[in-house]
Amino acid sequence: MKTLEGKVAIVAGGARDIGRAVSERLAAEGAKVVVNYFNNPDHGRETVAAIEAAGGTAIAVAGDMTKKADVDKLVSEARKAFGDSVDVLVNVVGGLVARKALAEMDDEFFDYLMRLNVTSTFLTTQSVAPHMGAGGAIINFSSQAGRDGGGPGAAAYATSKGAVMTFTRAMAKELGPSGIRVNCVCPGMISTTFHDTFTKKEVRGNVAAATPLRREGQASEVAALVAYLATPGAGFITGASVDINGGMFFS
Repeated sequence: MKTLEGKVAIVAGGARDIGRAVSERLAAEGAKVVVNYFNNPDHGRETVAAIEAAGGTAIAVAGDMTKKADVDKLVSEARKAFGDSVDVLVNVVGGLVARKALAEMDDEFFDYLMRLNVTSTFLTTQSVAPHMGAGGAIINFSSQAGRDGGGPGAAAYATSKGAVMTFTRAMAKELGPSGIRVNCVCPGMISTTFHDTFTKKEVRGNVAAATPLRREGQASEVAALVAYLATPGAGFITGASVDINGGMFFS
């Protein structure tokens, strides 16, 4: 039997890279998936098409997860399509945006990183939690950067991802009495367009060579971890920040 048969999952930022892999994996486990995308309808359509081609069920919903109205619309569309309850929420939304040293950052940049990576997680959790019952699971996305401070120019990103881990622990305590589990994953270097954009090829090669497993991770491997945390098999895990980095950093 599929581990998420009949469940409803919302994946905020679920239309590309790791988000798409998560959406596809949850659908493969039997969940009805609501795929959120921001500004590229093709990403949403392509992800839904891939899920449906594999025999799964999904819809795509546009929205900026830093805006409460868009978040509430996402949850409303999910309930309209698949019923009142939401069983799984995955918060993949986030990004580094640009590498900037302290002297190069202004307050607008710092505030934007906080909204993108932290406020989005707060808003989706706040909107979904009232519709989530016992057995529900929320999986947030932090980063290895939240553990070790990140690479050059990633101070704002690393700070925001550290905040996501703290928010995860707080929500595990607050929502736990209702039977809702809240965890987060902390990926290291995963082969995605994120690193295609922000990490030089030689740096990626050096990091992979220094990693005990001698390679970058794959989006499908992160998705497998997320899927496990969403299932009853992880029923006594909450408040955890789970590293997935090939042994590059031990917490």
